[in-house]
Amino acid sequence: MLSDTLTIGMHKKYKLVDVEKPNLIRHIFPYKKPPFIHFDNVTVPVNLPDDMWITDTSFRDGQQSLPPFTVKQIVGMFDLIHKINGKSRLIRQSEFFLYSEKDRQAVEACRDRGYKYPEVTGWIRAVPDDFKLVKKLQLRETGILTSVSDYHIFLKMFSNRRKIMDQYLGVVKAALSAGVIPRCHFEDVTRADIFGFVVPFAQELMHLSEESGIPIKIRLCDTMGFGLPNAEAALPRSVPKLVHALTNGAGVPSEMLEWHGHNDFHKVHANSVAAWLYGVSGINGAFFGMGERTGNSPIEALIFEYIGLKGDFEGIQTTRITELAQFVKEEIGLRLSDNVPFVGKNFNVTRAGIHADGVIKNEEIYNIFDTEKILGRPIDVLITDKSGIAGIAWWINSKIELAPDAKIGKRHPGIKKIYDKIMKLYNRDKRITGISDEEMFALVRRYIPELFVSDFDQIKQRVEHIAENVILDILHEAHVDSIDAEQLEDQLGSIIEQNPIIQLIVIVDKQGHRVTHNITQTQDIGKFSTYDNQEFATREWFAKPMETGKNFVTDIYKSEYTGKLIITSATPIWDANDAVIGVLSLDIKFEDAARLEDVPLLGVYQSVFNREFKDTE
Repeated sequence: MLSDTLTIGMHKKYKLVDVEKPNLIRHIFPYKKPPFIHFDNVTVPVNLPDDMWITDTSFRDGQQSLPPFTVKQIVGMFDLIHKINGKSRLIRQSEFFLYSEKDRQAVEACRDRGYKYPEVTGWIRAVPDDFKLVKKLQLRETGILTSVSDYHIFLKMFSNRRKIMDQYLGVVKAALSAGVIPRCHFEDVTRADIFGFVVPFAQELMHLSEESGIPIKIRLCDTMGFGLPNAEAALPRSVPKLVHALTNGAGVPSEMLEWHGHNDFHKVHANSVAAWLYGVSGINGAFFGMGERTGNSPIEALIFEYIGLKGDFEGIQTTRITELAQFVKEEIGLRLSDNVPFVGKNFNVTRAGIHADGVIKNEEIYNIFDTEKILGRPIDVLITDKSGIAGIAWWINSKIELAPDAKIGKRHPGIKKIYDKIMKLYNRDKRITGISDEEMFALVRRYIPELFVSDFDQIKQRVEHIAENVILDILHEAHVDSIDAEQLEDQLGSIIEQNPIIQLIVIVDKQGHRVTHNITQTQDIGKFSTYDNQEFATREWFAKPMETGKNFVTDIYKSEYTGKLIITSATPIWDANDAVIGVLSLDIKFEDAARLEDVPLLGVYQSVFNREFKDTE
């Protein structure tokens, strides 16, 4: 009986049970029907290891589900996985294929990063030629495919249990003789004869480990996702009983055990957690559930499970998970389901109006945790006909990033107008999809325009910014640290000829008296004949720099001399002893400056524009 077997545990030596025909366990796996779930009502104790970790197979099993990654893509992901670890050593290893030149380049490139974690490991078949690849790359550890079910031994490899075990042990011995840690992947363990092959094979491996002094790891692979997280379920599907059979029956230490699951029956994460709870130290997964068919254990889910079990972040950088998700979407083209936890577009988005109303009162009511702090993703609301007025108010306050004292309530009249417009779309036009952010911005612009900076204001701000920086550039270019009128007029005259957006340059002393003549565009010289006699002590553009010692830019006004819209930019002139000795003033042609994005830039403000506005082009 199973209960007797589990009680005897490691005090019993299990011998290989060789059979002439495969045992396909048809009472559980009929094939013409979904697999049956059997319970034997025998339980095993929880045995959470002190040391727990995650190993990564995104570049091996995960990559099998997608077009091959480039070396650059692999290194980019590897860097972010390292950053997710932070100060912890949670993600201990990443495994790689070794077969192609690109595979080997990726191994070398990731190993050259010099990270302690994750360690780069390999994966090979249980054949001597594959092991040559491990030795060539000088890997400290490699996975070895060691299928353990009769489905594989008889139906795939056309062999028998004895021959296959001897073949596996031969490759393991070759690894040990080379000083390489073997990690035996017990493929299809949830359809295997546990006490007729799996436990005897594991005991042989532990014997070799003891003889060699080299640890031998065992990865339990739920290849088809048949595992069950229930301790009362029957072998071979019960994950708790499988782990117990290996730790208690075969004497495999927890730190030498890993679990590798697949999601064919939506149990991959539950099974992985069960493996941790009942004695496995290492859980193998892939980020975002990548992997063959239905995918592997999502590492991001394992990270949060680990934090929950340990009650501490331990230095793990969870916001990096969001960065990695963005990277694989943009660089690899991986499409993540909108509703997948932690990284999906809608994972913390609420649609229901009653939920949005609760979020406005306190986001903890409908948010699983502080998603902005932990994942860098604030809670969101998707607008539909179910969102209600509260949902619209929440969307506006969060998307437009209004200051706390500027946030609008759901009783704002513009909110009701937006709500009525949205309801017409659903009731009259029979819309069935959600309202996009672009549509919402258009509606808010229409009905609550005061929340937005107008296009004109944006242009004005940009021109003011250009004007302020242009004058600083000229101050530096002309080396204005003394008021030498003759020298400055020559320099500034040359500058204005090259820069048509400048209408006029004037320098005044600290009393507001003109120092230079009018320095203007050639075609405008006659227009400023009466300007020469002006005194400027009362002008704002003079008073402000003298008062504050800072640059000053006026509002837009119409030039009484040229009729053009201009702004004046002024800055103090400092001597070598840091004393203000005057003011440099420029009149900038507003419309010409506003067109700078559309024309080649010349002169001293080229560098200013490139420096300040490069990202907006």
